[in-house]
Amino acid sequence: MVNQFVVCNDWCCFSSCVKVFMREWKGLTVVIVGIARQGVALARYLVSHGAKVILNDQRTYEEMKEAHVALVDLEEYSTAITWNCGGHPLEILDEADLVCVSGGVPLDLPLVAEAQRRCIPLSNDSQIFLDAAPCRVVGITGSAGKTTTTTLVGRMTNEAVLNASIPSPYRKAWVGGNIGSPLIAVVDQMETSDIAVMELSSFQLEIMHSSPQVAAVLNITPNHLDRHGTMQAYLEAKSQILAYQTDTDIAVISRDDPMAWSLHSSVKGQLLSFGLSDLPAGGRGAFLRGETIWIRQEENKPIVSLSEILLRGEHNLRNVMAACTLGVAAGLPLEAIRTGVLGFRGAPDRKSVV
Repeated sequence: MVNQFVVCNDWCCFSSCVKVFMREWKGLTVVIVGIARQGVALARYLVSHGAKVILNDQRTYEEMKEAHVALVDLEEYSTAITWNCGGHPLEILDEADLVCVSGGVPLDLPLVAEAQRRCIPLSNDSQIFLDAAPCRVVGITGSAGKTTTTTLVGRMTNEAVLNASIPSPYRKAWVGGNIGSPLIAVVDQMETSDIAVMELSSFQLEIMHSSPQVAAVLNITPNHLDRHGTMQAYLEAKSQILAYQTDTDIAVISRDDPMAWSLHSSVKGQLLSFGLSDLPAGGRGAFLRGETIWIRQEENKPIVSLSEILLRGEHNLRNVMAACTLGVAAGLPLEAIRTGVLGFRGAPDRKSVV
C-alpha cells in the first residue's frame, strides 16, 4: 500500500483531514460509506479500475435494491463488491486501504472517526474525480445560488461546444457534481480538450485536497451549522475550493459578499470578481453599468442587458454575473456566454446528490 499513496505528514489529524493522492486502484480495498448516487457511481469507477469495494449504509440491504440493480451488470460484481448494510460496524475497516465518505455522511460518524484513529485515509467521489480528470475543471460553491450558477455555466459551455457558429476551445462539456450525476461516472470518457463544470458543497469540500483550475465562491452565509458547528469551520470548508490552486489557476469571488470576499487575499493565481458594486482599480471581472452587465478583462465589454435576463431577483442577477465571470475565466467566447444567458429560466432539477 505504501507505494500507492502519497500522503502529507499530518494525515492522521482529524481536523486537517487526510490528504491522499491515488496512483492506482488495483488490489486496494475501499470502503464507501453512503450508497446513494455518489456511492454507486464511485463504486462503479473503483471496481472498473481494479479495486475491491465494501458498500456500507445505515439502511438495510432490502432498502438498497435500487443501488444493487445499478451495479449488478458489472462483470466483476460478485468478486469485487461486498455489501454491509443496516449499520456501520467498525470491523469493516480491518481490510480497508481507503474510506470514501458520501456527502450526506457526517465526519463525526463513529466509523469515520475510527478510520481516522487508525490512520486510514479519507476521500470522496469529488476528490477522486479531480485527481482523475484529464481536462480543465470549473468548480462552484456557495451557500446559495450554486445550482443555478452551475447550470448556467453548463449552458454557456455547451453553447460554445455545440453551436457551430461559435468557435470553441473545447471538444465537449460535462456538467455535474453535487447536482445531476456525479462526474466520476463519466471521467473515463473525458479527454484533455474537454471542460467539466461541477457544483461542490461544503460537505464535499471539507475533506478535499485539490482545487479546480477555475474555482468560484458565490457567497458564504450561515448554513449547515448543525454539521460544521461554527461559521469559522463552515468558512474553512468552503475555502478548500481555493486552498490548493496554483499561480496558474483562476479564482472567482463575489465582492458584494463580505465573508466570501474575505478569501480574496489568499488567492494564489488570478483573481476575477463579480458584483453590483464597482470593480476595484485594476480589477477584472463582472460589474453593472446602467442596465447592462459588463466584463472587464483587458478592456470593458458589454455582455447582456438586464431586460434580456429572464431570471428575477437581485440574487439571480448576481448568479448571472458570477456565471459570466466564470465563462470568461474558462476562456469561453463572449458570444457563448451571452447566448447561454438568453432564454435561461433556472435550473430544471435542483435535487442534490447525496
